[in-house]
Amino acid sequence: MNKKSDKKSDKKGKKSSQLVIRVEKDERDAFVSLCEDMDTSAAREIRHFMRDFVRKNS
Repeated sequence: MNKKSDKKSDKKGKKSSQLVIRVEKDERDAFVSLCEDMDTSAAREIRHFMRDFVRKNS
């Protein structure tokens, strides 16, 4: 098997869907910059928010 295709299939198995949202560019840039300053990623923080939101409101 091709190692490159193996890596792609491994990544596909980690997450099952994607959420696309629109935000103001300045707001997005400030959020991403703050995440970088805090040594985290925007995606990680949004996933954390979503899990916490569901837990608190279910």
